[in-house]
Formats: sequence, C-alpha cells, structure tokens
Amino acid sequence: MSKNDLPRKPLTKKRLKNLILNVVRNPFNMIVLVSLIVLFCLIVIPLLTMVKETFTLAQSELRRVDGKVGDFTLYYWWYMLASNMNKAVLWEPLMHSLVCGIFTTLISVPLGSVLAWLMIRTDIPGKKVLGLLVTVPYMIPSWTKALAWLAVFRTPTSGANGFLWGLGIPIPDWLAYGPIAIVLCMSMHYYAFSYIQVSGALRSINSELEEMGEIQGANKAQILRHITLPLIMPSVLSALVMTISKSIGTYGVAANLGNRIGYYTLATKMRVFIDQGPRGVGYAMSIVLVGLAALILMSNQRIIGVRKSYATVGGKGGRSTLMPLGKAKKPMMVFLGVFLFLAMVMPFFVLIMETFQITTGAGYGLDNLTFYNWIGTVDEAQKYTNYPGIFRHDKFWDALWNTVRLSLIASIITAFCGQFLGYISSRGRGKWYGNLTEQLVFVPYLMSGVAFSTMYFSMFSRPHLGGLIPSLYGSFTLIVLTSVVKHFPFASRSGTANMLSISVELEEAADIAGASFWKRMSSIIIPLAKNGFISGFMLVFISIAKELDLIIIMMTPTTRTLSYLAFTYSQEGYNQMSDAISVCVLFYILLCYIAANKIGGADISKSW
Repeated sequence: MSKNDLPRKPLTKKRLKNLILNVVRNPFNMIVLVSLIVLFCLIVIPLLTMVKETFTLAQSELRRVDGKVGDFTLYYWWYMLASNMNKAVLWEPLMHSLVCGIFTTLISVPLGSVLAWLMIRTDIPGKKVLGLLVTVPYMIPSWTKALAWLAVFRTPTSGANGFLWGLGIPIPDWLAYGPIAIVLCMSMHYYAFSYIQVSGALRSINSELEEMGEIQGANKAQILRHITLPLIMPSVLSALVMTISKSIGTYGVAANLGNRIGYYTLATKMRVFIDQGPRGVGYAMSIVLVGLAALILMSNQRIIGVRKSYATVGGKGGRSTLMPLGKAKKPMMVFLGVFLFLAMVMPFFVLIMETFQITTGAGYGLDNLTFYNWIGTVDEAQKYTNYPGIFRHDKFWDALWNTVRLSLIASIITAFCGQFLGYISSRGRGKWYGNLTEQLVFVPYLMSGVAFSTMYFSMFSRPHLGGLIPSLYGSFTLIVLTSVVKHFPFASRSGTANMLSISVELEEAADIAGASFWKRMSSIIIPLAKNGFISGFMLVFISIAKELDLIIIMMTPTTRTLSYLAFTYSQEGYNQMSDAISVCVLFYILLCYIAANKIGGADISKSW
C-alpha cells in the first residue's frame, strides 16, 4: 500500500493547534512562512494591481469614455489592440523588440559560449588577463555602450558629429541608429551572460569524458559536437532564455539609438504612455512584455524537459586536461585581440576622448581639447551651454550620492534576502515550500526592468487598501524597494548555489550535539557562506549601480542617479558631459569590484 492510499487523519482542533504550534515554535518553519508572505505581498499583489489598473477607468480618460473614475473598462486594451492606432502603439514596437531580441541572441549566445570554451577548456595563453577582459563587459552598463557607439558613429541627424564623421567618413543613418546599431551594442553586452553561464558548466566537466572520445578516434570537432556540447546544453539554453528575455525589454540602448530616428521598441513606447498617458495603455504593454517572457520560458522548459540530464560531477573526483589548439592557437589569439579591440578598446577610447572635446567629431588637436566638460564653469564655456562641468555641478554630486546609497543599501538587503531564500530553496528541494519559493522568486526575472518598475509605479502611485499600502510615489524608498525585489532571482540563485555547497550533515551533527537553530546558523551557515555572500553581493551591486531601465520611470529631481543623469544629458545633446558621467559610473563599479575581489575574494563569474 502506498503512502497516498493510507487514510488521512481528520483535522481536529487539537491537530490544527499542534500544526500551528509546530510552525510557530520551529524557527525554520517561521522563516519559510514569513518569506512566503513577503514574496506574495511584494510580487503577486503588485502584479495583480497592475492588471487591475488596465481594466479601471482613470480620470484622464473621462473625456473619451463615458463613465466615472474606477469603473470597469476595456478601453486601454481596445486602444492597444483594435484602435486605428494599434499598429503604431503595439504591433510595430513589438516587431522591433522581437527583431532586436532574436538577432541579439543569435549573435551573443554563440559568441559567449565560444569565448567560454577558449578560456576554460583550451591551452590558449594569457588566460588570466583575457578572462578578466572578457568579463569586464558585464560590469559596463549597456546604455554606456550605446553612448560609445554614438561617439564613434554619430551623424548630423542627431545634431553632432561622431568620430568617423569627423574624419570625413560619411556614415549612413541606418548604421548609426536603428536595429543594426541596437543589436550590435546589445550583443557586446549580453554575450557576457552566456560566457559566465557556460564557463561555469565547463569547469564542472571531467576532461576524462573528452579523452575517452579521443581514444576512440574522434577528432576535436566530433568531441565538441557529441560530448562537450550536450553536457553544456542546459547552460546554453539558460543563457539563451536570459539573453532574449532581457534584450526584448531593454530600454536604455533602444532609447539612445532608436528614438532619434523614431525607431521605437515595446519598452521605449511603453515609457511614452507612462509619461504622457494613457497610463493604462502603458500598463497593458507591460503585461504584453511579461507574457512574452513567460512564453519564452515555457518554450525553454518544453525543450529541455524531454532531454536527459547528464551528471558532470561525481564522487570519483575529476581532473581538467586542457585541449591543445595546435595550429589554431594563433588564429584564435588574433580573433580575441580583434574582438576585444573592436568591442572594448576603440569605443571606450573614443568615448573617453570625447569628454575632452569642445566640438565632437572635430579631432583631437589641442585647439579642440578642453577640461570644461569636467571642471569648467558656464562663463568659461567656449560655446553656448547651460551647464558647468560635471564636477562643478550640484546635480552630479547629488546623483553620485544617490547612486552610492542606492547600490549599497539595496545590494546589502538583496544579498541577505538572497541567502535566506537560497537556504529555503536548498533545504526544501522536492518539498512544496521549496518549489513555491523558487517559483515566486523567479517571477521578477520574467519581467524587463521597465515592465517591473511599471508594476511598482502602478501599485505605489497612490494609497491602496485604505492606506494599508501607502503611496511611495517619488520617494527614494520606492526605488530601493523596486531594486531589491527585481534582483531577488539573481540573489536567490547565488544563495542557493552557496547553500548547496554546505552539507546538511554539518547542521545535523550540530543538532545532535544540542545546538539550537540560531546557534547553527551563526556558527556554521553564516561563516561558511561568507565568500558566497560577498560574490552574490557584488553580482547585485554591479547590476544596481549601472541600472537605468528599472528606475527611469520613477526618477524625480531629488532621486536621480548617475545613470539617469547621463541619459538626460545625452537626450539634451550634451554628449561630452553624458560621456563623462558614464566614465564615472564605469570607474565606480570597477573600483568597488576590485576592492571586493581583493578583500573578500568576490568573483561574479562563480556566483551564478
């Protein structure tokens, strides 16, 4: 007789009381209960609130729709799907988003996977330096890459010349702006996702598996195709899902390179409706983005659900023997050198040099170089400008302070929550609360930054439930809260990996010795989880410090960050100052990462 066939005991008052006491008196059960309640309030309720807003008539639409404020309406969905404007509102931006996302994925995932294989499994020289250089793009904001692209390819269409136009090389607008520019810029950023994921999988593969294939007479191509590739395929598919879901909803790159010529994606068009109205249409577009991400995820699960799993780490131990590249070593070194030069060195050299130019695209002669964009005052300007140099402008220092406190506060909170959520997920593997925790934590991952912030903007723009949910509109608290919850999936994943590396047997031994739950946590779990916590903290810190998409809808004059200030300067045509702020963001992230790496051994490539 199976366990399910046994008769269930009736739920008497005494049994119910014992179940409640078991939860209340057990610290682990209380952590699980509180975590599930918090996740439900921070993820499920805001999503339902945003969905409700798309069916609720707002004050601004009373002149178009008969009714009163708060009435049920299908106006926003009709306007998006069936009105005469539906092509410009939804279908064209949706097609642009899909084109950019699909082509970005087709370029970046193979590129990152090949780079990971070269760094981890081959004898290519200079791995330490090359590995660091290949990882750096993850730390560079994607919108900064768009500014670097503009610094090189900008045309008079946007009011200023870029580097190539200044050399007398005419650049067509279709190359400077639009889908090609967006896809190439995003590819140079999102390849880092597949690099980090695939490199982690390759580190776990015992090279004896590949050596067996070689003994059987298989050549390198056959070994890669029939042994290595199947083993890393789950990581490749995971990187593919992450890349396409992120690139479809990216705002900063598409806004900088698309809006100038009227090329709108779903994310950029959505912000137009959030800012200018009707907001309900913007909320409906956000739900479309969420649905796209969910569809991509389900497709991925359907594909890998029929695959057999492959164990790459066993109790026997393993070793890693590097594959000799032979005659291919020099061509691979040339490929890496050209890639790093075109993807990093040249664009950022031009970006940095543009911060010292009086007129963009007019060359690097002494008569066109100045420190004004950094330290100048308005009366010293050699051409008309409304702003002093960034270091003399109060807006810069306010934005720097907001960036520092946002990145530190939100990252610390998120990292701590991630470790607890990871503890619940790892200790609850195969149990209902572990599965439910993982599913709730994963929901923010489905949403682009703009879509997620739209959800919180909708919920906290006014009080709900009689003031139980307060209005946080325009507050720094709302930005911190949004940043924390949005990064739960990354922190939880890092925390789960960290907790799975700590054997349950250590806790069981301490429990037998009489140690309480909190004593086990303070004496065993926390000390052993320190390095993983620091790596998880840096993973979230880097994401928040460079964030633009997630916070752009919530910005006010008192809460703007460096990322938003750089975006504002770029939109207003102050390209040199925008570039200067971008350089400051990059150095801030790199300095913090180097310090965390030296002091705490942080390594983002091992925190996934």
